[in-house]
Amino acid sequence: MGELFWSIDWHGIFTPKNSLMELVVRGTIMYLVLFGLLRFVLKRQAGGIGTTDVLVIVLLAEVAGNGFSAEYTSVVEGSVLVGTILFWSYMLEWAAHRYPVIQRILHAPTLLLIENGKMIRKNMRAELVTKEELMAQLREKGIEDCAQVKRACMEADGMISVIKMER
Repeated sequence: MGELFWSIDWHGIFTPKNSLMELVVRGTIMYLVLFGLLRFVLKRQAGGIGTTDVLVIVLLAEVAGNGFSAEYTSVVEGSVLVGTILFWSYMLEWAAHRYPVIQRILHAPTLLLIENGKMIRKNMRAELVTKEELMAQLREKGIEDCAQVKRACMEADGMISVIKMER
């Protein structure tokens, strides 16, 4: 029993069984495919956290989990995948910051939900926001009626920003 407990395959832990470039390519493809699905199918997050943040958290959990459970035969393979995920997350955010066209592709535009006290039902339907959900968001901001709202917008992160009518 003690022999089994103390026998560690150090060579197996640090020697990858797969091509490191293959891992980078696989990590890149999966990151970009999942990013596209999250960005264009789900459109918005529940608020406060962006698509790339969700994707990085999920993928890092998966990669780290596989590394911990020996799904990958070496920690180098898991580390290469973690590095690939973080690289693409950083590069996409950097590109979005630097180039407005990429910003528009990667981040959902602001969507007007209320203008001059009137709900814009077409935009609400597009983002699957019900009247009840919108009213709940307004109540959280101390607003009882849409008539008190000059503009309410769904931001790229899924949060609703509100500008009250001037009196």
